[in-house]
Amino acid sequence: MLELDKTTFEAEVLQAEGTILVDFYGDGCVPCAALMPHVHAFAETYGDKLKFTALNTTKARRLAISQKVMGLPVIAIYQGGVMVESLVKDDATPENVEAMIKKYC
Repeated sequence: MLELDKTTFEAEVLQAEGTILVDFYGDGCVPCAALMPHVHAFAETYGDKLKFTALNTTKARRLAISQKVMGLPVIAIYQGGVMVESLVKDDATPENVEAMIKKYC
């Protein structure tokens, strides 16, 4: 799981080859913290097929807004530098996240 910040996001996600999952989370976001162990487990399982990354939006608010991330948690899939699918807030359940990952593997 690659931890991103506002200086690495463009190179690691927007300019990167292949399919990339980004876990947008924030400090003090309880649902984010609850979801994180599941996302890390998916990274173990599917890490050879997708690149797994995470971005703390507390330290990168403008970047999150530029990616249209307005609420948390958000689990997004990027291909060719474009967000092609995302799960937001209540939709970001472990089951939905895994189903979305499987679509792109």
